[in-house]
Formats: sequence, C-alpha cells, structure tokens
Amino acid sequence: MQRNNKSTFTTLLWDVDGTLLDFDYSMRGALRKCFYTIDKPLTEEMIQRYSQINDDYWRRLERGEVTKEQLLNGRFRDFFAEYGLEGIDIEAFRQEYQMGLGHIYAFRDDALTVVKSLQEHYRQYVVTNGVTATQKSKLSLSGLSEVMDGVFISETVGHAKPSKVFFDYCLEHLEEKDRDRILIIGDSMTSDILGGIQAGIRTCWYNPQEGPCGYNYRADYEISVLQQIYEVLGIYV
Repeated sequence: MQRNNKSTFTTLLWDVDGTLLDFDYSMRGALRKCFYTIDKPLTEEMIQRYSQINDDYWRRLERGEVTKEQLLNGRFRDFFAEYGLEGIDIEAFRQEYQMGLGHIYAFRDDALTVVKSLQEHYRQYVVTNGVTATQKSKLSLSGLSEVMDGVFISETVGHAKPSKVFFDYCLEHLEEKDRDRILIIGDSMTSDILGGIQAGIRTCWYNPQEGPCGYNYRADYEISVLQQIYEVLGIYV
C-alpha cells in the first residue's frame, strides 16, 4: 500500500451503525431474539415498521425534539401500541434488545480489513450515536476497538450527532488540530455529514444504495463501497 504524498488527511472519523457495521442485521437479530423470549410472533412487516419508528425517533433526537431517555422506551411503546401488544415489560424488553444489538453484528464491505489497512497512515476514531454499553460491546466483539485510536459515543459525551457540541468535544480530544486534515465517513446525511459540515471538517458520504442526496447540502466525497475510501485518500493498494 502506498500513500500519495498529496493526501492531506491525517485523521479519520468513522460512523459505526450503517457504515462499518450492518445495523439492519443487528436490529433484526435482536428483535427476533426478544420476540422469541416473550413468545410472540414477529413478521417481516412488523420488523420494517419498527425500523421506521426507530429511525424517526433517532431523527427527532438529532433535531433535539426528544431526549435519549424518551427515545429508548418510546419507540417500543409506540410500536407495541400500533400492533396491540399488551402486557409487555417495556424496560425489560429494551434491555434485552440493547444486549442483542451489542452481541449480534456483521461487517459492511469487509470493513475490518479496510480500517486495519489504514492504521499505518492514519489515526482513526469512532464517532457514534447510541447506548454506551451496546456500542462498546459490538466494537469489542467485532475487533474494531483494537484498531481505533479512540471512541466517542454520544451517550458518554452527553450530546448526539450532528450537534456541534458533540463534534467540538471530539475535536478537542484529537491530536490533529487542523480541521481540513480531518475526514468523517458515514452513511447518514443528517448526523454524520451535516455534523461534519457544521464542525468545519471534510465529509465523505457512504451511500451503498447509490440513492439521491435529498438535502440542500452535500458531502465533499461520496462512496458506494468502503474500499473506495482508498481513492478518496489517495492510497494505492
């Protein structure tokens, strides 16, 4: 592997869910495990509907419309109510779901090999919204925590992406102080890319579906498979 001397980046900030790891895979596995525990049927339509409700809650969190506490149980309360599921201990269900998310994982695009290959040339950090215990578990079990130079989790920081407070906290703890030399890579336009833009760092949108942006702001770079990050960075493999 050779690094182009013209490459300006020294530091990479990686999103986890939907970028390095397949969140849909983890979510489905965790939901199936929970519904098996409570002896209730779970259909594909129900999984897709829960995903919509969950995504909506996270978008509302990004906009500051709900708190993390309201999100964690509110998504299940709404989901159960919609399907007439009664008598379920929401807190116990949520805890088992979070445990499942932390133990069930799959890589996107051989992500572990990609980040390992970049260790020689870049400092790499995780920047993620989520529950601290869940994120730490999946990062440890997947081996990603051994590759990264640091991990920033919204629950620990006290603010979620795309909050400027979250990014300011992260940037204060990086060795690199030149924001033009820091690149965030993530699949979410509303948390990763918008957050990076507001923080004044470079942005790379991971868009595996190759869908339209749909927003009035754009990332500096766009990739559809993680291996394309080599081209962005000016690395030859």
